[in-house]
Amino acid sequence: MKHVLTALACALLFTASARAAEPFRLTSPAFPDNGVLSKKYGGISPANKNCTGENVSLPLAWTRGPEGTRSYVLTLVDLAGRMGTGVDHWVAYGIPADVTMLAEGAHSAPKPFIVGGKSGAETEIYFGPCPAPGTGLHHYVVTLVATDLEPDALKPGLTRADVLKAIAGHGKAVTDMVLRMEYAP
Repeated sequence: MKHVLTALACALLFTASARAAEPFRLTSPAFPDNGVLSKKYGGISPANKNCTGENVSLPLAWTRGPEGTRSYVLTLVDLAGRMGTGVDHWVAYGIPADVTMLAEGAHSAPKPFIVGGKSGAETEIYFGPCPAPGTGLHHYVVTLVATDLEPDALKPGLTRADVLKAIAGHGKAVTDMVLRMEYAP
């Protein structure tokens, strides 16, 4: 009996330490890293004939941040957009540490547990990708930063640059994934 209890205690300790050592990782149930975004996640804009998507925010999931994580910051950036100056499609922060997923469409409209920052379209919600005609395949980087900041530490409406400046020195871990999208020329 003593050996059974010792083996059980060792198994529990191993499981707890394995869980604690799990790397901070971002995934999506809808596409793999370097996967292709469907048009559903693309933006809507009459000014761009390629913006004929549904503007549904991406479904994302992540492992818990490391010890001391209080909130998360999430961005979606097209680094090649606007001829290399970049386009911010999603800036969200103040996501509480106990949240480890965003359902599809969760930030297509303002939500109380997500603080919206300004996207390149000047909105405080998700604005889906829609590459300009003739620009080919674009790569979008989704970045999630675990911070030691309380969820209400940053005011709403900050740009990505403002958020990055505000979280400098407060990051606990970072994870990202790349997504691709191309519309017809």
